Amino acid sequence: MYPDSYQNILVAIDLSAESEQVLKRAKQIAEITGADTTVLAIVEPINETYAAGLGEGFLSLDLSQIESQAQQRSADKLQQLVDQSGLSCKETRVAIGYPNEEIKFYASQNGTDLIILGSHGRHGIQLLLGSTANAVLHGATCDVLAVRIKPD
Repeated sequence: MYPDSYQNILVAIDLSAESEQVLKRAKQIAEITGADTTVLAIVEPINETYAAGLGEGFLSLDLSQIESQAQQRSADKLQQLVDQSGLSCKETRVAIGYPNEEIKFYASQNGTDLIILGSHGRHGIQLLLGSTANAVLHGATCDVLAVRIKPD
């Protein structure tokens, strides 16, 4: 390891099958740099407007309980993906929030010097309307590596 090497890597994944590609690249970089690695997944909050659209029965449910259950299922899936990848990490974490905000927040609060995440390589209007990778790239205070996701 050399002095300018990364020390603290944040890997942000969406728990899809494509996450394996991001974890594979993160493992390569972590092995080269010897950096501590944290893997983060984000569960988007369920708002009352969304629940109302699902039907009257959903309004009576405790949304925090549903989010908590989603967070636990996501934590289980996250650990499974990390175990399958062979990535040695300091921490796995599931947060509730909006992906680009949570990724930037976690990175700024934890001394992250590299964020690794996936990118589908969309262009034009799709990129402008909702690319998490683009939002993180333009808002992070550290280096960002967008791993191009290749379709299976």
